[in-house]
Amino acid sequence: MSKRLTLSDILVTVLIGALFAIIYKFLWIPYEILKPLGLHLEQSVYGVWFIAAIVTYLIIQKPGVAILAEFAAGAGETIVMGQFDIPTFIYALLQGLACEIIFLAVRYQSRKLSVAVIAGMAAGIITLPIDWFYNYLGDVALWNVILMFTIRILSGAIVAGALGYAIVKALDQTGVTKLFRPASKKDYDLL
Repeated sequence: MSKRLTLSDILVTVLIGALFAIIYKFLWIPYEILKPLGLHLEQSVYGVWFIAAIVTYLIIQKPGVAILAEFAAGAGETIVMGQFDIPTFIYALLQGLACEIIFLAVRYQSRKLSVAVIAGMAAGIITLPIDWFYNYLGDVALWNVILMFTIRILSGAIVAGALGYAIVKALDQTGVTKLFRPASKKDYDLL
């Protein structure tokens, strides 16, 4: 199987990104509901914003799909929300890049849960310097920033990594993801 992206790979990647863009639009509801409860509980759902890259990689497993999927999701989110938002594009690109680095480290060969979890954590970690640049973090007590990012990184691991892995495993059971993987001997024997 070639590691180069085909047109169908790109189209499916963008489609997955668009699907998650719609999910991202509605993610603001639980995020805003949890916010007033304090202790950064809203960060527990933040991992959903990293999931497009992980789900797409676990399906297609080729270089570039994580960045493309996350960017498509971020761009789609700005369209769905009806506002042009440069920070959303930057977050999306860097979150996709963080995941892509993890997938590169395993040479795009592993679909293990641990790889998905680490990619989710990496996406959470990359948001710290972006938040520092765009937000108020310099004015917040250090313990508060540590708490916020600990919950966000855990959310990346659990929600983006483990939930993304579970979604793809469920899709694997339907047979839909076989279109993007080489046929096994068992598949040929069934012919």
